[in-house]
Amino acid sequence: MAAPAKGARVAVTGAAGFVGGWVVRLLLDKGYRVRACVRDVDDDTRAGFLKVLPGHASGRLTLHAADLDREGCYDAIFRGCDGVCHVAHVSDYDDAAYVQRVCDHIIASIEKSGSVRRVVVTSSIAAVISEMDLQELVRRPILDEDRYPDETNPKRTVERGQGYSMGKIIAQRVFTEAAARSGKWDAITCCPGDNVGPIQSAHQKDMGPWQHNIERMLLGRVGQADHAGHIGAEAGGHARRRGVGEERLSVGGEVGVDLRRERRRHLERRPDGPHQERRRAAHHVQARLPQETPHRRPDRRSRGEAPAEAPWGEPLVIHGARRVVERGQLRVHFRGI
Repeated sequence: MAAPAKGARVAVTGAAGFVGGWVVRLLLDKGYRVRACVRDVDDDTRAGFLKVLPGHASGRLTLHAADLDREGCYDAIFRGCDGVCHVAHVSDYDDAAYVQRVCDHIIASIEKSGSVRRVVVTSSIAAVISEMDLQELVRRPILDEDRYPDETNPKRTVERGQGYSMGKIIAQRVFTEAAARSGKWDAITCCPGDNVGPIQSAHQKDMGPWQHNIERMLLGRVGQADHAGHIGAEAGGHARRRGVGEERLSVGGEVGVDLRRERRRHLERRPDGPHQERRRAAHHVQARLPQETPHRRPDRRSRGEAPAEAPWGEPLVIHGARRVVERGQLRVHFRGI
């Protein structure tokens, strides 16, 4: 089926999130009318950035309250829409029955709309290559439309941390099968590997998400990204040790110990101060510092200027697998950085 034409109305679930917020902004830039679905329209700490986007004042962008866990919450929102971008996360991927229920009620709202012709579902690269046995990647190195993790591996269980990957596969299959049965709408599943770019709202930095860690590294404010928010949340602000002093101390997602400083102190404590060890340390640090390349502006600090936040613009990197389903036919496209 043809994609919705310019000026068509598209609903976006999970619009307050990092990916969802960018989907809303880019749809507006391309001339679409957007219905942004958020949990609480009046919560300006999470939805306020949407209200200042181009199109909100003119009415091309409207905000709608929807609780993903409540059946029928999208019935009125999807009615009259030509497309749906389903970006919202379920609260528990480890519960397969719950994931199925949420998908089923979203699909029911799509069918009731009578107008939706295309649905884009956000999955994950974890639905393509999340392997319990890394040798499986050696045995099946080609990542194409038929590539799924080895679901016969007995270690592929929720208890071993595979719930997210398993839940994503359940969701994309439910939408694929529903689209094939209906014949009235297409289902496109995107499996992103990295989502990196400017952060549009402060709340999107909560719990140290990957794009926030990348932001801190580019600005020279963190030595090494390693689940910044989770250290503070799960370890209660205690330092994590890795054999070379305290690499960093995280309290509420903020890093308080500089890896480079601690590494330097460690080397200074060595009586011999071996040259090779210093070379390895210098190389290790340099590999993580922002580099001047033809594809990126030079570090502002090298010119004596203060570091600046990332400018507005399109996300720097959104790449991975793109599964396209048209009447049950599946294709995958990969795009590099």
